Amino acid sequence: MLNEREIESCYLGQFIPVHYHHNMLMDQNRMHGFKSAIAYGVKPGAKVLELGGGTGVLSWFAAANASKVYCVEFNPDMVKEARKFLAMNPNGEKVEVIHADAFEYMPPEPVDVVICEMIHVGMLREKQVEVIESFKRRYLERFGGPLPLFLPEAVIMAVQPLQQEYDFEGFCAPIVQFQETAAIYPGTVELAQPAVYSIIDFNQPNELIYSWQGKFVVERNGEVNAMRFVTKNILAVVQERSSTIDWLNPYMAVPLNVPVKAREGDVLQVSFQYRAGGSIASLQATLKAEVLYEAVLQPAQHMPAFA
Repeated sequence: MLNEREIESCYLGQFIPVHYHHNMLMDQNRMHGFKSAIAYGVKPGAKVLELGGGTGVLSWFAAANASKVYCVEFNPDMVKEARKFLAMNPNGEKVEVIHADAFEYMPPEPVDVVICEMIHVGMLREKQVEVIESFKRRYLERFGGPLPLFLPEAVIMAVQPLQQEYDFEGFCAPIVQFQETAAIYPGTVELAQPAVYSIIDFNQPNELIYSWQGKFVVERNGEVNAMRFVTKNILAVVQERSSTIDWLNPYMAVPLNVPVKAREGDVLQVSFQYRAGGSIASLQATLKAEVLYEAVLQPAQHMPAFA
């Protein structure tokens, strides 16, 4: 019998088959960003823990510098695959793949770096935030301080009003859409600039509830019928260069249950609330927009007639 967490994990996609991981391995922005961040954050001889290792590729990046890497994976099929892949790659012997629950596992010794990539747009569905907060409490109880460095180090989340086309060959279907950040979608019209609604610093304590109410100045006439959620992952802060190594998730456009007509200059108020790791539906159920102030229309200017 599966326990409650295992049932939820199946629903949330934690037991995805290995061929799905091909998409992640093919994502050059993700792979290059994490490889660079791990090479910077994992110093020679460091001890590293990865929570939710999947194929083991991020643990393998860490093994280039680390003396030991503990790679924790909950899916028994992925445990077998990760062990097989790591045996095929140099330094793979430094990585110990452990079949365990990231909510419960503690390494046998203190570690210098914790890698965790259970990231979904808006910190929804996946358990990134909850897993790390649970780990911090248990780590301090077991080993005391200081806490290890967490990679990614931070996440910046923003939201943006859209007019989104939902006509599919004449079939109207307002549905959540994921969009590549570098692509142009003719059916997507940005009606205002994005606004940041939360910044997560994994090296500090974090709440699990995101509750936000904010305002936008509408930049063009249209119907606000969706909100775009933007998630920028700060994989590492490179202090020597005062820069960061980043990875931007695909955009997520969530339809509004009640669309709103808006004109250029209107002030739009948007509100929502959800729990880290919660479902997209839980966000959509609370997502609301309304025109708070209408733009003041200027009287028409009469031009002098030509003689």
